[in-house]
Amino acid sequence: MTSFPQARTRARSSRTLAVAVTVGMATLIWPATSPAQYGGGFGFNRGGYASTAGQGAAYGMSEMMRAQGYQNLQNSEAAKNWQQAKTLEMQNRMRWTETYFEMRKTNREARAAEDGPPVTHEQTIHMAKMGLPPRLGSTQLDPVTGHIEYPMVLKSPQFAPYREELDKLFSDRASSGGSMQYEQYQQIQRTVSKFIDALKENVNNYAAGDYGRARTFLDSIASEARHPAG
Repeated sequence: MTSFPQARTRARSSRTLAVAVTVGMATLIWPATSPAQYGGGFGFNRGGYASTAGQGAAYGMSEMMRAQGYQNLQNSEAAKNWQQAKTLEMQNRMRWTETYFEMRKTNREARAAEDGPPVTHEQTIHMAKMGLPPRLGSTQLDPVTGHIEYPMVLKSPQFAPYREELDKLFSDRASSGGSMQYEQYQQIQRTVSKFIDALKENVNNYAAGDYGRARTFLDSIASEARHPAG
């Protein structure tokens, strides 16, 4: 028969063994449960802990939805920034185009102001008349016979071929009633041009005034071919 002290000893040993077993089991279970309890699992970003697997899954789903919402926000901001950039680009192009045409308009207006008002038809005719040599009088070019009275310088022997050609052409014009064919007109212009070239070659042989009168006379002869006789 077991004595009372022995029974107490046996009970104490049983309690000690139970505590040891409990501690050992807690040690084995701890690595699997501690991450969830202290935020190492799905609930880490929320600062809480999951006491069950279902709660951990709910925390994970919540975090995934939160990340998706953040991504959508970022995409929206990027699209908004892109639209603003395209709008600014279009505005800059429009300003550049407006500036370009405004500068062209300003340039045209400035050039028009420098050039002055356009020349009228009457002014053109007046300037053309001013540029023409004077008409020859009847003593210089007889409208009835076509006789030409040359200045002294043009009566020099070296100019005889040109004088003879012009005398014939104007005599023919007078004989036909003052009119001439276009071929005759061209012949007068060619003869006068050769006459002027020959005069230029002898420019050093004459006084400036005599040369000027001779040259003006030849210009007038060429101009008379454009007008009817008389």
